[in-house]
Amino acid sequence: MIDPVLLGRHLHDLRAARGLALSALAGMADVSVSMLSAIERGEKTPTIVVLSRIADGLGLPVSRLLAGLEADRVIVRRAAEQDHIAEPGGWHRTVLTPVVPGVNFEWIRTTLPAGCDAGGFPAYAPGSHEFVAVESGELCLGVGEAEYVLAAGDSVYFPADVGHSYANRGEGPCVYSVAALIMRSRSAG
Repeated sequence: MIDPVLLGRHLHDLRAARGLALSALAGMADVSVSMLSAIERGEKTPTIVVLSRIADGLGLPVSRLLAGLEADRVIVRRAAEQDHIAEPGGWHRTVLTPVVPGVNFEWIRTTLPAGCDAGGFPAYAPGSHEFVAVESGELCLGVGEAEYVLAAGDSVYFPADVGHSYANRGEGPCVYSVAALIMRSRSAG
């Protein structure tokens, strides 16, 4: 995603470096002066057609015009910013992953106290996946009608388009991580 303010500044700088007045570039690009001015101020986001015309007016390919303008692709989520959720029954979840628009991936670290049943989770949309890795303790993972007992160091993958459940039937706490790619159904908002 490109920040319209950064794009506008970049276009202004390119135009100024070429010694072009706003009206001159507008004429060369076959774009109205008011549109070009609004784009340079970051008030309007150009369509690809308008962007292509501006690039042509500057004598650049669109790819060169946009080079380096993509918004920061690295998103850091500090420990203090992570969501910590205390659930009924004494279990605790920490959402480790940053929120990335359009990416349906979550990485969650969960602690189940001794004898805790976190309950069942409904099937997600087809194409959903979960990976589970147990750090300590023992985890009873239900996938559909099957149950798997996982010890510290064990990991598992399963398609998450079936109901699944997590429980700790042991005498000590169980800590595990879930990496989930959850697809959304087409009918869901």
